[in-house]
Amino acid sequence: MIKQGKIDQGKREHVMTGKKPHRPTTDNRHRTPRPRGESQPPGGTGEEGLPERPTAQQGPREPTELPKQSWWATLKRTVKEFQNDNLSDWAAALTYYGILSMFPGMLLLISALRLTGPHTTQAVINNLSAMAPGAVRQLIIKATTDLQRGQQGTAGVFAIVGLAGALWSASGYIGAFMRASNAIYDVPEGRPAWKKLPIRVGVTLLVVVLLFVIALSVVFTGGFAAQLGRLIGLGTGVVRVWDIVKWPVMVIMVSFVFALLYWASPNARPGGFRWVSPGGLLAVLVWLIASGGFAIYVANFASYNKIYGSLAGIIIFLVWLWISNIAILLGAEFDAELQRTRAIRAGHPPEKEPYVELRDTRKIKDQE
Repeated sequence: MIKQGKIDQGKREHVMTGKKPHRPTTDNRHRTPRPRGESQPPGGTGEEGLPERPTAQQGPREPTELPKQSWWATLKRTVKEFQNDNLSDWAAALTYYGILSMFPGMLLLISALRLTGPHTTQAVINNLSAMAPGAVRQLIIKATTDLQRGQQGTAGVFAIVGLAGALWSASGYIGAFMRASNAIYDVPEGRPAWKKLPIRVGVTLLVVVLLFVIALSVVFTGGFAAQLGRLIGLGTGVVRVWDIVKWPVMVIMVSFVFALLYWASPNARPGGFRWVSPGGLLAVLVWLIASGGFAIYVANFASYNKIYGSLAGIIIFLVWLWISNIAILLGAEFDAELQRTRAIRAGHPPEKEPYVELRDTRKIKDQE
């Protein structure tokens, strides 16, 4: 009764004087500080007083800091978002751009390899084509052989004069991959053309250089590696070790190429650059398994020759490229969902997007 009387008295004072009743305030100085590793709740204000939510940058810095259940949840969300983002359709689009970009890219690569000698070029073609299904292997060997014949005597000149045109044509795939990456992160493309073009061409050039290094690492095997080892004073034991170690090294280098694509392509800041990303390793693993499975299927069960006749080799090549792009996009989706997991650990609502900071926000500001 006493408490109720005090409440009624406060209400009457508020009505008669127009002043709000006094409410006790809390002293922030006496609050218990939050433990360092504990996630912060959503809150705070951003630009123009708009509320901002925690992003991936405020979550755990390294993927190894995530608990096991978070990895499992990330993998399940990756499969779900892969379907929601229509990445199988994006893989088909990348296959189209990949065909248009592949031969200019191969032209650049062969031009650079020819500077090291014709035997090196042929060894690279033989080793790399061995990773593809049988019909695809024949198509790659024929295409690269024709490119070699068209370049007789013009290796150095073509590598310099034709660099700009071939590089621009090859960058079409990177441009398409940038758009696919924005779809994966569910962010608009806010970067203007003068920002995107240098990224597109620069990433293409880096990828060609990395593929050149990977190609050379394939060549240094067998008798060629033994001869080179004798020239530089390495024993046969070192050469044998390299013949075994080179394949894991190649896997790491290819995953580095994927990590570069995943980091530079989207209009999002997926954290600091990592030489090897979990998504890149996943993409390489899925690609190796899928390529091997597809090769077995084509050799034993498929009937492409009966259906497509003389076009069977081209169709098989296109399907293999589509499968390869699915593996690459799956790795990108996995890296993106890892960023979402980091944001969730920081207190970000699971279904809210974007969950990462954007590189350029002008598109969002224009829409507002």
